[in-house]
Amino acid sequence: MPAWPERPAWSTRAVAGTDDRVLLRKGWLVAAAEPDAAASPQDIDSLNWLPASVPGTVAGALANAGGGHAGETPDLDAHDWWFRVKFDSEPAQLGEQVLLCLDGIATVFDAHLNGELICQGRSMFVPVNVDVGRLLRGENELVIRCRALAPLLEQSRRPRARWRTRVATPANLRFVRTMLLGRAPGFAPGPATVGPWREVSVLRRRDLAVEALAVRPRLVGDTGVLRVTGSIRALSGREPDAARVLITGPSGDFSAPLALHPIEAAGTRFAGEVSVPDAARWWPHTHGEPALHDIKLLIELAGESVTVRAGRTGFRELTFGSSNPAQPEHDGLDIRVNGVPVFARGALWTPLDPVGMAPAEGSVRRTLETVREGGMNILRIPGTGCYETREFLDLCDELGILLWQDFMFANFDYPIADPDFRADVLAEARTALEAIGGRPSLAVLCGNSEVEQQAAMLGLDADLGRGELFGELLPEMVAESQIDATYLPSAPCGGMLPFRPACGVANYFGVGGYLRPLEDARRAQVRFASECLAFSNVPDEEAIAAMATDAPALQDPAGSWKAGVPRDVGADWDFEDVRDHYLQMLFSVDPGALREADSQRYLELSRAVTGEVMAETFGEWRRAGSPCAGALVLWLKG
Repeated sequence: MPAWPERPAWSTRAVAGTDDRVLLRKGWLVAAAEPDAAASPQDIDSLNWLPASVPGTVAGALANAGGGHAGETPDLDAHDWWFRVKFDSEPAQLGEQVLLCLDGIATVFDAHLNGELICQGRSMFVPVNVDVGRLLRGENELVIRCRALAPLLEQSRRPRARWRTRVATPANLRFVRTMLLGRAPGFAPGPATVGPWREVSVLRRRDLAVEALAVRPRLVGDTGVLRVTGSIRALSGREPDAARVLITGPSGDFSAPLALHPIEAAGTRFAGEVSVPDAARWWPHTHGEPALHDIKLLIELAGESVTVRAGRTGFRELTFGSSNPAQPEHDGLDIRVNGVPVFARGALWTPLDPVGMAPAEGSVRRTLETVREGGMNILRIPGTGCYETREFLDLCDELGILLWQDFMFANFDYPIADPDFRADVLAEARTALEAIGGRPSLAVLCGNSEVEQQAAMLGLDADLGRGELFGELLPEMVAESQIDATYLPSAPCGGMLPFRPACGVANYFGVGGYLRPLEDARRAQVRFASECLAFSNVPDEEAIAAMATDAPALQDPAGSWKAGVPRDVGADWDFEDVRDHYLQMLFSVDPGALREADSQRYLELSRAVTGEVMAETFGEWRRAGSPCAGALVLWLKG
C-alpha cells in the first residue's frame, strides 16, 4: 500500500526551463457509486458516467448536466465518486523524471494509473505528486475515487471533543481536512466540495529538479536583501557546477553566487543572498506603488546553463504598532508598512465559484481589481474556506493588496493528539507556508477562525481553544519558516474574553446583527475588527434578473429570495432582517409595507442603506481619536 505523502515532491514556485507540464483538463468523466460498491477501476465501467471538468467538483458536473441549483444536489458525502480520464504520455527517458501532480483532491481518495494503485490521500489541502515514469505506456488512463465521507464521519473517534459547534456539521468533520464551506448549515449549507478541485497534470522534468525552494526578502536600511535556499537533484547524473541568483526589477539587475553543498544520496543544497542597493519598496496600493522584482536561478550543469524562474518578490518593512515586540492580543493589529501606519480596510474572501471551485478565466483578476478600485487594501482568507491559488497570491502582490491568511481551521476542537490528523496538519502547513512565503502582500498568519471564541461562548476557558495546535505547533512552524508576518493564534482573540472588541482582535457586530444604533461603533472602542457588519446586500438588477427573482418572490418570506439569505444557525432572523432594521432606522419607512407596495423603491433604499451604515461606521473608526486600526467586512461576496 502506498505511504501517505508528507509534502510535495517538487517546488511549486520553481519552474525550470527544462520542465514540461501538461495539464489534464479535457475528457474527464464522473460517476456515483454506493460506498465501496466498486473496489477497483475494473468494477466501474457499468456506472452512469457524466462529463466533468477538472479543476472542478461533483456539484459542478451535476449542475452542468442539468442537475439543478446547488441547493438541490444530493448528499454528495453519501456516495463514492469516481473520476476517469484518458491521456497520452510516454514513459520516462534517460535523464527524465515524470510526475503525476494532483494539486488538490477533495477529500479522502485513491488514484490508479493504468490499473495500478499509485497513491492515496486524506486532505484536500495537500497536493500529491507521484513518480509515474515507469507506469506510462503512451495511451494511459487515470482513475480517481473520492470516497464517501458519510460512513467515515459516522465512526466513533478519539479523543472526544471538549465542545461542540453548530457552525459546521457533523461533529466528526474535525478529524477530516476538508473545507467547511458547503457543510455549514447557516451560511453555506451546500454543496460540499468533492473531487479534483485543483489542477491535475503530468510534469516531465529533465536534467534537474529544484525542490524546497524558499525566498526570503528583507530590508537592511535602504538595501533590499534576498536570501534564497533550496535543493537541486540531478536527474541525468550531471551534478551542478555552479549556481547564481538573479533579481531584476525597478531597482536594476543584481546577482550573486549560490553556495552549493552536496548531500549524500539527496542532491545538492544551495544558499545565498543578493543585495539590491536603494531598493524600490513594495507598498499597499493605498500608500504607494507595489514594486516587485523577478527572481531567477541560473544553474550550471556540465557547462550548460539552465534557467529556473522563481517568481517575484518585493521589499517592505512590516511592523505592528509602537510596542516591540508587537502585542496584537492586547493592542490589536496596528499594521505599519515601511514605517507608515496603514488603516486596514477590506473584507473576508470566499471562493468565487463555491459550486465548481473553478472560477472563469480572468474572474480572479477582475474581482481583485474591483477590490483595489473600491479602496480596500486587505483581504482575509478565513479558516472556513480553502487556501487560494498561486494566481490569487501573485495578484495580491501585483495589485498592492495586503493579505491575512488563516490556516484552514474553524470552531471545532481539533484532535491534534491523533497521529494521522497530526501528520495531515504538518503536511498542510508546510504546503501553505511554502506557497505564501516571501510574498510582500502577506501581513498576518492566523491559526484559525473562532476556535477560542467558540470555547468561551460555551462557558469554557478560551485557552482550551489554543492548546498545542494553535499555541505551539503552528507558531513554531511559522517561526522556523522565517516568514515576515505576524502570527495570531485565533480570530478573535485577546482580553479576558475573545469577543470583547476593546482589547485585541475581535469580531464586531454591534452595528449589524445586534441591531445597535450607529453610535455603538464609537462606544465599543474597537481596536481591530477581524469580522464586522455582515449585511445581506441587495444584488444589482442584472443579478436579480439572472436569478429569475420577481416581485412576488421578493415579497414572499418563504420564497426563493428569502431562502438564499444567510442566517446564524437556530436564529429566527436572517441578515436581510438586519438590513431592514437599519432601513427603518435611517429612512423612517416600514420595510414590509414598502416591499409590498413598491418593491422597486424597496430595492433602491435597501441598496443605499448598507452603504450608509458602512460609511458611517468606517468613518467613525478612521477618525483621529479612534483606537481602531482596521476592519474587515463579512463578506466580500456571498
